[in-house]
Amino acid sequence: MSWLDVFSQSYVVGFILLFFRFAAMFLATPIFSHQSIPMTIKASMAFFFTIVFYSSMPELAITISFPTIVLAILSEMLFGLAIGIILQISFNVITFAGGIISFMMGFSMASAIDPQSGVSMPIVSQFLSLMGLMVLLSIDMHHWVLLFVSDSLSHIPLGGFIMEEELFSYIIYATGKMFLVGFMIAFPIIALTWLSDVIFGMLMKTMPQFNLLVIGFPIKIMVSFVVLIATFSASMLILKNEMLEAFNYLRMFF
Repeated sequence: MSWLDVFSQSYVVGFILLFFRFAAMFLATPIFSHQSIPMTIKASMAFFFTIVFYSSMPELAITISFPTIVLAILSEMLFGLAIGIILQISFNVITFAGGIISFMMGFSMASAIDPQSGVSMPIVSQFLSLMGLMVLLSIDMHHWVLLFVSDSLSHIPLGGFIMEEELFSYIIYATGKMFLVGFMIAFPIIALTWLSDVIFGMLMKTMPQFNLLVIGFPIKIMVSFVVLIATFSASMLILKNEMLEAFNYLRMFF
């Protein structure tokens, strides 16, 4: 490829399509989609990685016309969003568990804006979400995403991604599993808080002077924090396994 070929029509269109593939990915995948990262930075990152991977870009397989270019851009955005949705569903396992834990601890009203998603979320979910991001960074998940996009260039032509029925089936399966695994992570705290409610109920029957609001709730919160600390490493390991399973499914795109 000579320098004159770089400015040819097919390579310019290919550069644009590759840019949209990275841009959609940075808008949807965990870590890259963090709300604290300005849109200008995300666009600059997409432009930078487009230049980096431009040399490995395959030849354009579509005819160059306005309708086909628009459809190809939509296809690339759909490809990046599909990656982001699959990874985000797996990551939301930990935030869903945090919501249940907050409810059982009585912290459901104590919520704030989550810096990653930009929505109101219980504080326990925010804590687990931030710790989950640290775990994903420790296992180099951001590198995995970039390597996956690099491998996709040799298997999925630019503008050639099509959503198949298997993808919808997996999204439904992953959503159902998100609720199941999230409940499994929160189950130790759920079980102990239910047990403490039974014990407090028995105490109130035997000792009517027992004040549940003054004594019972602080004990429940303390027990929940102890169990949360004890099961924290197991929760992060479950999150890691869920993300690995999501990446293994992404390989089925090829």
